[in-house]
Order: sequence, then structure tokens, then C-alpha cells
Amino acid sequence: MDALTPITVAIARFEDLLALGLRALLADDPNVAILIEDIAYDRISVVLQAHDPDVLILDAGALDDLATVRTLSVDHPRTRLVLLGQSQTTAECAQLLAFGASACLSKDTQARDVRNAIHLAARGLQVMPRGTHHAGAAHGGHSLLTRREGDVLHLLRQGHSNPSIALELDIGIETVRTHARGVYRKLGVTSRRALVALPALAADVPIRLEPSVHPARRRAGSRVGMRRPLHD
Repeated sequence: MDALTPITVAIARFEDLLALGLRALLADDPNVAILIEDIAYDRISVVLQAHDPDVLILDAGALDDLATVRTLSVDHPRTRLVLLGQSQTTAECAQLLAFGASACLSKDTQARDVRNAIHLAARGLQVMPRGTHHAGAAHGGHSLLTRREGDVLHLLRQGHSNPSIALELDIGIETVRTHARGVYRKLGVTSRRALVALPALAADVPIRLEPSVHPARRRAGSRVGMRRPLHD
């Protein structure tokens, strides 16, 4: 993105105090322009279609399903998603990032780190909380799902057949079978029925983060540790 072009931002609905804090934070940044705010969650897709912002800031706790993130990232690939949450675990953040979010931050994140995350997201980089890659240690030693296995997991749980998944992901059927076997093994199930019976979207299963866009542009400097309050 051209450094002279302001980053356009849309803000979904947040509780009043946080909404005020976000507005003040972004108003102080001459390189950011707020296009629209206080977006109702059932109108997000319509608003993105109309305004096409560079970044959308979402309340992770207001999402009905983690799959919403994947749907938004697929339907609106030019808009980067920055999520703020109250008590997301490392594994939940990894899941959200794997499904297309550019950042998953705590609501008590320091203001400058929120601003940095927005700038990095607008440039196609992912911002990860410290410790994301170690999430598997708390889950019985399960291997981590890859991003592609996460895609296959999502479609399997929606009831898609292997040929349908192959068409959706533009990969071969045998590749789908390989990924599906990896999903079954890592989640400890032996059938599609058992997979579907797992808790919603297996949100407790950590996913290994891989570059979602422009792999050559990813760099160690894109990681940001979040520790101090947004309103400091």
C-alpha cells in the first residue's frame, strides 16, 4: 500500500467505552481514515460490499461462529480483519488467524499496538500474540493442523463430499483425502460422523500459522506482543 494513501477502516459495533477508545485512537493517526463505524453484525457483509475498506475491526466475542471470519475473508479478500476479544485463548486466536483474520488481540491491548496491528494488517501481514506457536502443548500433545487442513476441516463439517472439497479448494481429490486423514488423526477421530460431532469448529484445536498472502513479504518483524491496556 502506498504510504501516502490513508488506510481506510470500518469498525463493527463495540460496547460504548471501547468504541470511543477506538475512535480516539484512530482519529489521532493521520494515516488512517474511518469510513464507517458501529456496524451491526448482520450488516457487515453489505457494508463491506458498499465501502470496501482496507481493514475491518471486529469484536471477536460478538461472532456467532468462528466460521464467520472465514466467510468474510473469502467473500471480501481485499479487507483485512482485525479482531479484538476479551479472553480468547492462544488456540482460539490461532483458529481465527487460520481462517483469515490478520490479527487477534485482547481488548486491553496497548493503544500503539492496536494501531501497529492495523497498519500491518493493511499491508497483508499477520499479527500474532506471543506463544501462539506453543498452543499445542496444552492440548494433550496433538499435532497442529495446517492452514489447508483447517480449510478441509471446515468443509468436512459442513457436509461437503471429497469431490466438492476438491472443487472448492482447487486441489486434487487424493490431496483432499490426504488432508482429511491428517485431520482425523490429529483430532483423534476415525470417521466423518465423529468429526461432525466434535464441539463447534473444534475451536480448541490449535492451527499452525502459515502465510495467508504474499509469503515473500512475511518477516519476523510482523509479530507484535500485546501486553498493556488500550486506553493507556
